[in-house]
Amino acid sequence: MSALEPNPYSLFAKWMAEAERSEPNDPNAMALSSVDDQGRPSTRMVLLKGWDESGFVFYTNLESRKSREMGGNPNVALLFHWKSLKRQIRIEGQVTPVTDEEANAYFASRPRISQIGAWASLQSRPLEGRFELEKRVAEFTAKFGLGDIPRPPHWSGFRVVPRAMEFWHDRPFRLHDRFSYQRDGDGWATQHLFP
Repeated sequence: MSALEPNPYSLFAKWMAEAERSEPNDPNAMALSSVDDQGRPSTRMVLLKGWDESGFVFYTNLESRKSREMGGNPNVALLFHWKSLKRQIRIEGQVTPVTDEEANAYFASRPRISQIGAWASLQSRPLEGRFELEKRVAEFTAKFGLGDIPRPPHWSGFRVVPRAMEFWHDRPFRLHDRFSYQRDGDGWATQHLFP
């Protein structure tokens, strides 16, 4: 790659498509970093479930640690790392909640056991043992029977609206390519960075 593209989303689309063809597991996996009310960071893997020029969407339990942290400070960072392609993309921005319509549509598309799991898991809270989780799964399986499972009120999604994106591509002798995009009004300011 020798020239910057004017729009980071077109480059993201190309790199994601290549990752979907080459990564053996979860090419949509991304590290999400948030901070608590004392400024201490925490990072975990989540799955990208949708994206467009309005941002990058993932879903979670709204009572989880990450949701509590994002509620106190909406500034987050994402990191995609595709080892097989020797590439990574860093994204910094703010989270906003997805609409109820978006969350309902995505929840309805999930496998039934994942829907039950969203009801059964008390995410980020202490668990006595595996049996406690399995018991809750059995209880919600019985509760919902064969009918449709509604989205829990404590489960929804977030959209990360980027203010900065950086693309990194491994090159021989550690002379890597780094391309930076910074939000500039309605467009993007671009730079090629030293590795």
